[in-house]
Amino acid sequence: MAFSKHAIVLATLLLTALLMVADAQPTPKIDCLLSCNARCAKNWRNKICNKDCNICCDKCNCVPSGTGQETRNECPCYANLVDSKTGKLKCP
Repeated sequence: MAFSKHAIVLATLLLTALLMVADAQPTPKIDCLLSCNARCAKNWRNKICNKDCNICCDKCNCVPSGTGQETRNECPCYANLVDSKTGKLKCP
């Protein structure tokens, strides 16, 4: 009797886990080039801004919508990447 209850509970948990995995769909990849061009268009160091932004976008699959510092928190991954050499924020 105890075995069948444990088997039912285990089967239910396994089925629930399988359904959760089946429902999980990967986030579609954004167009980093387009997003970074928009973000860096008015930056006085446009080429460097685009280079760093594209690196950050590839890692985070996200670029903040605005062009200023006030929108950085829209994408926490992007906002918190640090340059390993300087220790400063990497993403423009």
